Amino acid sequence: MRDAVTSLIGNYDVTGRYLDRDGIERLKSYFETGTARVQAARVINGNAGAIVKQAGTQLFAEQPELIRPGGNAYTTRRYAACLRDMDYYLRYATYALVAGNTDVLDERVLQGLRETYNSLGVPIGPTVVGIGILKDIVKAEVAAAGIETGAFLDQPFDYMIRELSEKDI
Repeated sequence: MRDAVTSLIGNYDVTGRYLDRDGIERLKSYFETGTARVQAARVINGNAGAIVKQAGTQLFAEQPELIRPGGNAYTTRRYAACLRDMDYYLRYATYALVAGNTDVLDERVLQGLRETYNSLGVPIGPTVVGIGILKDIVKAEVAAAGIETGAFLDQPFDYMIRELSEKDI
């Protein structure tokens, strides 16, 4: 897994350039939010079970057809699999949050996910909604802990949502 620093330096190295003003500003921004990133990860880790449970409850309240007969979370096994997947998204979003880089999301979550879900008949739409709910709950928990929230906190969730959402061609 690469972090913001190694990714940035790697990109400059590949092109044979020294860090320019833009590169230095991106590093500065990453380091300025470093403490908040780690503190946010601490809050997420300490409340992960409750966050996932709350997100699942909210998702199924908003989309009750998922837990009705024929829905993708109808059986106990499917319901548990849905919550397990939400936990994966939360955990990997936390890794990306600390790293300041979404590479881990591509490598560990997104590559092949759409194809897997399609082959299993799992709808992508509710997955995207669930990730958005996770994001909102995390932002509220982090803010309630008195920790700075900002674009850095949104980034991993927004990235997963964008990559999983249907794209117009």
